[in-house]
Amino acid sequence: MTQADTLTPERLAGMIDHTFLKPFGTPGDIEKLCAEARRYRFAMVAINPAEVENCVRLLRGSGVRVGAAIGFPLGQNTAAVKLFETRDAIDRGAGEIDMVINIRALQSGDTALAQSEIEAMATVCRQAGVISKVILETCYLTNAEKETVCRMAVASGVDFVKTSTGFGTAGATVEDVRLMRATVGPAMGVKAAGGIRTLDGARALIAAGASRIGTSAGVALVEELRRQTSTQVL
Repeated sequence: MTQADTLTPERLAGMIDHTFLKPFGTPGDIEKLCAEARRYRFAMVAINPAEVENCVRLLRGSGVRVGAAIGFPLGQNTAAVKLFETRDAIDRGAGEIDMVINIRALQSGDTALAQSEIEAMATVCRQAGVISKVILETCYLTNAEKETVCRMAVASGVDFVKTSTGFGTAGATVEDVRLMRATVGPAMGVKAAGGIRTLDGARALIAAGASRIGTSAGVALVEELRRQTSTQVL
């Protein structure tokens, strides 16, 4: 039996990064996000850096971490700006960092730049005791490029590799998660994100090797699994 086959509502909730990364909205949207994360005990809330302090306040004592999206969503900030963003988010209370790589640098062959910004982010996070994640944006990369970034992440001591921002032309796929898991091995985290709206889709990604699920549909996924579990018990 795989992890996907033995999934419980509680275990699924603990794998979910509850997400609100829209550039628009009201304070009530963030309050709702954090209230749901507290109620369902999601792993963390994934938000833009401007919301870090507010989410830390709303989630205090819950055990739910606050995750800041860095270089989001294009990854085209300079390495210095990404590093400043990372430090600033951590100083404001972020417990996880999800950073978008410089996709264009990677595609142009400047792997040294991509490697250096990954290493810098991972080092700052490690020193602060914060979880680090590298976002590949797989829809724009070849399989060889995906493997290259995964190997960079392993060499840099990153905690997770992540498929997507959710703002690209496509999101997480089973094939990409399987490739990333095969490249990083069993110990590193793999986060599937982008377009995950159904329980069957989440199960398939978990079966392929995902250890985290980034989605704005976390409540619906957990409730659907809860209904299925209750039916099976009856």
